[in-house]
Amino acid sequence: MTANEIRKQFLEFFKQKGHAIVPSSSIVVKNDPTILFTNAGMNQFKDIFLGNVAKPYLRAADSQKCLRVSGKHNDLEEVGHDTYHHTMFEMLGNWSFGDYFKKEAIAYSWELLTEVFKIDKSCLYVTVFGGDDKDGLRKDDEAFEYWKQWIDEDRILLGSKKDNFWEMGEIGPCGGCSEIHVDLRDEAEKRRISGKELVNKDNPLVIEIWNLVFMEFNRMADGSLVPLKEKNIDTGMGFERLCMVLQGKKSNYDTDVFQPLISCLAERSGNIYGKDKKKDIAMRVCADHIRAVAFAIADGQLPANAKAGYVIRRILRRAVRYGYTFLGFNEPFMFLLVDILCRQMGEQFPELVRYQSLIEKVIKEEEQSFLRALSHGIAKFDKYIEENKTEIIDGDFAFELFDTYGFPIDLTELMAKENNRLVDMEAFNKNLAEQKERSRDAAKQSTDDWIDVHEAKAETEFVGYDTIVADVKIIKYRKVTTKNNEIYQLVFDKTPFYAEMGGQIGDSGCLTNGDEEIEIIDTQKENNLILHLTKKLPSDIRATFVAGVSQNRRLSTEANHSATHLLHYALRKILGSHVEQKGSYVGYDKLRFDFSHPSKLTNEEIKQTEQIVNHLIREDCKVEDMRDVEIEKAQKMGAMALFGEKYGKKVRVVKFGDSIELCGGTHAKSTGALGMFKIVYDTAVAAGVRRIEAVCGEYFEHYFYNMQDTLNDIKQSFEASPNIVLAVKKTIDENAKLKQQIDELKREKIATLYQNMKSTIKRHGNINVVEIVGKEMANDIIKDLAFRFRSEYSPLCFVAATVFDGKPSLTLMLSADLVDKGIDASVIIRNAAKNINGGGGGQKHFATAGGKNTDGLSLAAEQILHAVLG
Repeated sequence: MTANEIRKQFLEFFKQKGHAIVPSSSIVVKNDPTILFTNAGMNQFKDIFLGNVAKPYLRAADSQKCLRVSGKHNDLEEVGHDTYHHTMFEMLGNWSFGDYFKKEAIAYSWELLTEVFKIDKSCLYVTVFGGDDKDGLRKDDEAFEYWKQWIDEDRILLGSKKDNFWEMGEIGPCGGCSEIHVDLRDEAEKRRISGKELVNKDNPLVIEIWNLVFMEFNRMADGSLVPLKEKNIDTGMGFERLCMVLQGKKSNYDTDVFQPLISCLAERSGNIYGKDKKKDIAMRVCADHIRAVAFAIADGQLPANAKAGYVIRRILRRAVRYGYTFLGFNEPFMFLLVDILCRQMGEQFPELVRYQSLIEKVIKEEEQSFLRALSHGIAKFDKYIEENKTEIIDGDFAFELFDTYGFPIDLTELMAKENNRLVDMEAFNKNLAEQKERSRDAAKQSTDDWIDVHEAKAETEFVGYDTIVADVKIIKYRKVTTKNNEIYQLVFDKTPFYAEMGGQIGDSGCLTNGDEEIEIIDTQKENNLILHLTKKLPSDIRATFVAGVSQNRRLSTEANHSATHLLHYALRKILGSHVEQKGSYVGYDKLRFDFSHPSKLTNEEIKQTEQIVNHLIREDCKVEDMRDVEIEKAQKMGAMALFGEKYGKKVRVVKFGDSIELCGGTHAKSTGALGMFKIVYDTAVAAGVRRIEAVCGEYFEHYFYNMQDTLNDIKQSFEASPNIVLAVKKTIDENAKLKQQIDELKREKIATLYQNMKSTIKRHGNINVVEIVGKEMANDIIKDLAFRFRSEYSPLCFVAATVFDGKPSLTLMLSADLVDKGIDASVIIRNAAKNINGGGGGQKHFATAGGKNTDGLSLAAEQILHAVLG
């Protein structure tokens, strides 16, 4: 069976068992601040488990795209070294929400594996939770008895809490689980040692393929367990591992999931997979990582320097580095794998095909950027080797390469070995540990349990499209403590506050009860809960409150959101239908809009775009707010779906004139409320992706007055000139001519100075010595003189210890024959710079230093001359 056939067979099996087949959610998590990426099949069902939403179905099955780069067996630096762990993987799963439980879950899994997929029963082992005294939990006898109906008792193993008790996090739904393991070893190995001895022992051929979680408890903040109102089933089976089993392979990478990618890498690099261990690892790394990066970009996450974007950049750079180091790829190569991936997986995940061109462009540009960074890092490393003769490479320097240049430590170690050096890994690891500790401290927080106040339906009713004031009750609240502050998260029965989502910032405002007023500093969304953030609790938590949104802030934010829609429309009119939104930020003071376009906008294109938007503003188009529209109907209307967003069966459509989009944000009642619109700047953020920042309304006025003040300042400098533009141009031209004249005079002065200084040359043996000490002289003049003397005199030692603008500087120039004798100007200058409280460096023949202490110039010059002349 091919991989695609295996996936279809799994989904069809559960469809016949009455399960709703649901599409994979985005691999990039949008509304859960606790995680960056979907890391388990249950993520998209989290709100159902938590009771935050009504259950849309009782049974479901899916193939979920997941991404893991940390945790047990998922350290990024280990992926590719074994045969069965990955960054991006598919998780096949079936789910029950208060419907069936252990008996059916166990029966379904056994039927699928042994009767449908025909896996030999003698190769299978299962585990059940063996109990835990600390939690007061007994052995899972119920699951044990159900398993005895299908498998020999000696193949049912008891597992510890570590292996057989699954938890969503430190708090939340949890429960014991049963794992199904398969023994893929040959018969001789099986006779030598029983597979039951190798279960959960990290043997690459005795592996877990399916985990059945019996979710029946809720873990509280104090560590206690409380039974859930409903018992749920949450299962996960690694798709890649299942393919390995059914295709008779000993490695996930030998299946048709990865082999087309590996074959392409082998062919393009001129290697044969399976012949060289290091090259095999490199090919596995690249084949694995292209999947993670491509899916993340398709779901809206571009590589960046922070958070989720940084993770994607790090994964891609790791692959590029392996290709560069072990496969000889000096030019971009990863982007060439995207077409193969689209052909492999595009049917199941059509977003890959839709965004193939963008994915290829972004990856190629990232590769080019990192290859340049690698070359800079190599140059810096080579310079370090030149200047430092010790056998140990400083760990602080290795960490600087890693942290500043993205230079992998194992590449530094490899280059050190080629130069017969070792890296001080203890110092490097100390730096790395300190960096991780700083990150952990910054992210550290403790979250209390929810405290229920009033009974309510599952979801908070959002009334903020129609009003900014509402009478509300607090349904529940909790305290969240971070390193620097303490806040409370309040959940209301209904709310006019918009929670940060879809690029739009969250509302702020206040909660009022009589004379008491509680400031709501922000509104966030976690899973499906709208969280109102306050610094303190009301004195009467059970009261009915007036919740009021900050009006000016909301109106400005709405104006910017509506302006974003008009901008999108205008860009498509001016630049073409290839323009698609790739991201946005909608604040109260500005808007930011990322969109697909290959080149910088011309001034004329910017002007035409602004004219279209401002025309629509003057038209005062009334908003058409259409809610609960069937997605198919909305698409027929021409409503544009946004990059990286997933939509349900019913959507909200927002229309201004001919601009029509799917959108959940808040908007101006008419375009006239935007006042005026101005693009502030246009820049590139990724390959084929531009970013526009713009202002409108009140903040357009601020921009306009700032520009007007600047223009008035310029006018005051040219009061006698009737035409300011011509006056400025004339001044620029005059400055250019004067600079040219100054440069000519400077060259003449240096030539004269050079001729006069020839008479000051001293001889030390056969070495010509030029010494300038204590004089006031510009550094560029010193450099020019040094190179003039070097071109005419040899052997030469040119030393300058001078002052310019009150700051001391040192210069040393050596002729080639002195360098050939082992004299290194950069080493000498670095040591001498200590006399002026400074530092410096350079090349072996020419080096400079700057400092703070002018009194040390004479001593520094003496030290330099002594080092060169002896």
